[in-house]
Amino acid sequence: MAAVESGAAGSSDLVLLDVFGSPYAQRVRIALAEKGLGYERVEQDLAAKGDLLRRSNPVHGKVPVLLHGGRPICESLAILEYLDEAFPSTPPLLPPPASDPYARARARFWAEYSDRLHVCGKRLWLRHDGEEVEPEARAEMVAVLRALDAELAGKEFFGGEEEGKFGYVDAAAAPFAAWFLTYERSGGISVAEECPGLAAWGARCARRESVAANVYTPEKVYELVQEYRQWVLGRK
Repeated sequence: MAAVESGAAGSSDLVLLDVFGSPYAQRVRIALAEKGLGYERVEQDLAAKGDLLRRSNPVHGKVPVLLHGGRPICESLAILEYLDEAFPSTPPLLPPPASDPYARARARFWAEYSDRLHVCGKRLWLRHDGEEVEPEARAEMVAVLRALDAELAGKEFFGGEEEGKFGYVDAAAAPFAAWFLTYERSGGISVAEECPGLAAWGARCARRESVAANVYTPEKVYELVQEYRQWVLGRK
C-alpha cells in the first residue's frame, strides 16, 4: 500500500517505509506534518519483509525508514533530527545548534527516555488472561510517567525552539499518549490521577492536526493491542 501525502514543494523525493500502527513510525509522520513536507508513504508487511525494506534497513529490517533521494535513514529519532538538518527552512523540532546546545542535549535525552513508555507498557499488557500484573512492572511504569510529568513541569508542551512549543520531545512521545488508556485497563494505572499534567498534555497532543491524522484513537489502540496480544500469546 502506498499513499502520497501533500506538503511542501521540493520534498517529493521523500519516501517513508512504515506501518501505520507503529508508534515509532507515527513519530516520523507527525514530524513530517509539522514541517509541511510532502512524501510518499509505503506500508510494509513486517511478517513478510520485502526486498525494499531489507535493502533499506539491512541491520534491523524494521520500520520506520525514510528514503531521501533513494538514500535510507533508519531509526525514528535519527530521522527526526535528519529532517531538521535536511530541511532547515521548515519549522524546527530541536533548538538551532548554535542557540542552546544544552537544550538540544536535554531534548534528545527525554525523547529517548519516552521509549520507556513502550517498553514498560509491554510488561503490563503482554500477559495471559487472568495473570496478575507484576507490582514491579506497575511501579516502573508509574516512575516513568512521573519523570516525564516532572520534566513537562506544567508547560503546554515539552518545547522546541521556544519553551512551551510543540517540538522534538512532543513528536517523539505523542504517539504513546494514545496508549494511556491501555496502561489503565491493562495495568490499573490512571495517568490522569498519577500525572494530571501529562494527561492534559496528551489530550492537547491528540487535538493537534499532525497527531490526530497520524495516531490511532486510544480505544483503537486498546483494541489492536488486544488482538496483537492474543496473536503473540497464541504462538507461545
